[in-house]
Amino acid sequence: MVTTYNFEGAILSASPCELGEGPSFEAATQTLWWFDILGKKLHELHLPTNKETQHDLAVMGSVLAAVDAERQLLASDKGLFLRNRATGELTLYCELEPNKPGNRSNDGRVHPTGSLWIGTMSKTGEIGAGAIYCVRKGEVVKLYGQISIPNSICFSPDGSTGYFVDTKVNRLMRVALDPATGLPVAEPQLLLDDSGRPGGIDGSICASDGSIWNARWGEGAVDHYSADGQHLSRHLLPAKRTTCPVFIGSGRLAITSSWEGLDAAERAADPQAGNVFEIAVPIECPAEPTYLL
Repeated sequence: MVTTYNFEGAILSASPCELGEGPSFEAATQTLWWFDILGKKLHELHLPTNKETQHDLAVMGSVLAAVDAERQLLASDKGLFLRNRATGELTLYCELEPNKPGNRSNDGRVHPTGSLWIGTMSKTGEIGAGAIYCVRKGEVVKLYGQISIPNSICFSPDGSTGYFVDTKVNRLMRVALDPATGLPVAEPQLLLDDSGRPGGIDGSICASDGSIWNARWGEGAVDHYSADGQHLSRHLLPAKRTTCPVFIGSGRLAITSSWEGLDAAERAADPQAGNVFEIAVPIECPAEPTYLL
């Protein structure tokens, strides 16, 4: 039986995001970053001081990766940009889908080799309009098409296995990778079939032991799975639309959430929707890799 844990964590940010997503953590600066995709904002939280800064964006950002002390890589509906940390200035790095202005970026993570996997989807929910790409040193390779809502992109610590899901289908896939490039070397295999079950498989991250931590959209929870897909535990959260987890040091997990699609009565019934939460988890975490230009 799956062990369920009630929420005994903390609220890291009470600045509610319409669509909080794409959390990333920089250990060197002890800074948590995340997006409000629909609100076009990048949030920055310095954990030692609890100082939060909101940066306005001209694009719908969804994924942020460190490059070096001066720059970050930002994925958006307008392509990939280099972001100047000091000024916030965005410089186009490469395009993703220049012929699909109705699409935007969604979930993504950096592979241990420094390449980025990034998913796209329709801004209006068009079925099968998105895809998943690998961006390696500025070269864009399309990996999988006909994706509706790309999520759960994450990698085993040794880089030999990748994971992804189309939340519309709710089947978590596992694929063997070349650990030296981050590119697939085989066809994806089904790891977890949750089609027809409550909630959606949203963002995920791998721990140092290769297990998977997944935010369950609509269920107000983070689920913990072994690398072979066994459901180990469920950790409840005080917001129904949980979107993506990230480790903020060993034993600590931060989770973004959303109030997208809720009417006034539903928001009143889910007052923590859009906040960022922290829970304690008994697990070690690998450092987040930087993107290699």
